[in-house]
Amino acid sequence: MEVAGAFVAWLGIFVVVLADGRYGLALGTLLAAAGIAAVSLPIAGPTASAALAVGGLIASAGRLVAGPPGWTVMPAGSTPRLVLGVAGGLLALWVGLAVTSGSGAGLRFAVVSMLSLAAARALSSDSGPVVLTAFGLLALAVGAAAGLSGPPHDGWPYLAAATVAAAAAWVPLRTPRAA
Repeated sequence: MEVAGAFVAWLGIFVVVLADGRYGLALGTLLAAAGIAAVSLPIAGPTASAALAVGGLIASAGRLVAGPPGWTVMPAGSTPRLVLGVAGGLLALWVGLAVTSGSGAGLRFAVVSMLSLAAARALSSDSGPVVLTAFGLLALAVGAAAGLSGPPHDGWPYLAAATVAAAAAWVPLRTPRAA
């Protein structure tokens, strides 16, 4: 379960890295949220994990209604993003399995891959919906990282992360206009 969840989380953020259209961003958000919720389940418990999943579902729904239409996965010139997603995933896998020790390798891999790839996507894009999607996934990864510190916590970090992720997808974007 942990390996599958970690792979789904990486696959989701990988789709967000490659996509520019609203359907691609929504699918990536949904996959990443489902994966991070699945790997958080053994450590955080069902309530906190469900909060992450619901926050991701609301963020995904918000992304469906705003942004460029269509899928727009791997538009022209996206080869660097493809390399980033694969190399970032391999680096996160190395960190999660070889550099750090202890249980929870799937959670470490999912958190590191989501943090690094979402931050890179937010910094490399000038599209509002893409940046807000990456910001929401950053929030989910930071919330799930609360489980890396050891014993289970109360659900507040997870609930706060889910709230930020859900709210980020519904922020209205305005087109700048010169006066």
